[in-house]
Amino acid sequence: MTVPPARFTPSRRSRVSAGLLMYRLRQGTLEVFIARPGGPWFPNRDSDFWTIPKGEVEVGESLLEAAVREFQEEVGIAPSGPYLPLGSIRQKGGKTVHAWAFAGEWDGLPIRSNLIHVEWPPGSGTFSTWPEIETAAFFDLHHARERMKVAQHPLLERLTEALSTESGSE
Repeated sequence: MTVPPARFTPSRRSRVSAGLLMYRLRQGTLEVFIARPGGPWFPNRDSDFWTIPKGEVEVGESLLEAAVREFQEEVGIAPSGPYLPLGSIRQKGGKTVHAWAFAGEWDGLPIRSNLIHVEWPPGSGTFSTWPEIETAAFFDLHHARERMKVAQHPLLERLTEALSTESGSE
């Protein structure tokens, strides 16, 4: 697991994101909170599409600060630590995602996501606005793996390992 720099200076087109994986224990079962992106892309796709709430790091912002900000912007939930570092993964397109986990709850109400403004169809000159995140939910690990981007699966294993290590030390 690599240790990220304290402050990040992104390039013009950053290939680095930071995000949070919220989890809870429900009747002895570990559940994780993942999000389905909004927008016009892949409206009927469900597997290998959901993600942890994450986004690009702003100039001068730490990776963890970005992860916390992005989580709140994308799902409307104010996260609170302590945060368990999950390291980083590299997605298919080459983007590096730094992640942390935290224990949290969600009231089940519709999420409140920020909006994205996109030219659709590409090259048409027509712009539309969509929520960046369409929906989000808690899933047990089996169902999370069915939906979540395959490249992000190591984050689930790292969370499981960190929680078993933590409970073993008590």
